[in-house]
Amino acid sequence: MKRITDKIEYYALKADNRWKILPFKRQRLLTKLFFAGYALLTLLVIVSICMSTSQRNNEISINHIDGISKKTQTKDTIQADKTNLLIKK
Repeated sequence: MKRITDKIEYYALKADNRWKILPFKRQRLLTKLFFAGYALLTLLVIVSICMSTSQRNNEISINHIDGISKKTQTKDTIQADKTNLLIKK
């Protein structure tokens, strides 16, 4: 675990040093581009959510789950059969 932590720290310091070597104008441009990309992605997600919720076909269908109740009944009936066999003897 210590080796993994050391490797992560090494790569983080290496990336930080590369960032510091860049000229200030380049850092500022890259920061603006990253922020613009993040803002665009956020806007797209918000628009997508608004479009999906504005459709009239947003109904939740609630149905009974058959698989769970059948499994519990079979286990209960098997145990009941075993107890009934023991009692009958």
